[in-house]
Amino acid sequence: MPTGDALRLAQEADLDLVEIAPMGKPPVCKLMDYGKFKYENAQKARDARRNQTNVVIKEMKLRPKIDQHDYDTKKGHVERFLKAGDKVKITIMFRGREQHRPELGFRLLQKLAEDVQEIGFVESSPKQDGRNMIMVLGPHIKKADAKVEHLEAKEAKAAERAADAALEQAERDASKAGRPVAQKKEKRRNEALDPDIDL
Repeated sequence: MPTGDALRLAQEADLDLVEIAPMGKPPVCKLMDYGKFKYENAQKARDARRNQTNVVIKEMKLRPKIDQHDYDTKKGHVERFLKAGDKVKITIMFRGREQHRPELGFRLLQKLAEDVQEIGFVESSPKQDGRNMIMVLGPHIKKADAKVEHLEAKEAKAAERAADAALEQAERDASKAGRPVAQKKEKRRNEALDPDIDL
């Protein structure tokens, strides 16, 4: 169709003539409301950005000679990060003579990987990097699923708290209803005051 006819059709329909495929033989055009088209594309892009999740890499640093309690605390943090859907980079820092015993760090990383096996997996195996040994753990669940689970748990906890508060209020009201209301005492003149002063 000639360009002039296409422009005339667009003006009659009160629409815009938009070139879709300029490199085609012949070029392809479409009659549409271009402002509405741009607006809808912007809405789709905004929704896509809102629903996209950013996987964050959290870092946990350990030493080869870590105590059991400290290890349990660090392991708890790693588990929390993995349950939230984040990757965790575990770094073992070697100092002094510890650098000649990398197998200590390797064993510690293997033990940690076994301990968090049900919620995460080893994404990159332990590697020596100068004075550090690094391993990356990935979660079994996606960040979006973890976020949904967290929100559901939060809502359930809030509902439980509201039910407990309502129950406590009902108990308080019932206990108030059972006892008589205390009468206010009439104020008397303080005996320590000078009797000549008028109040």
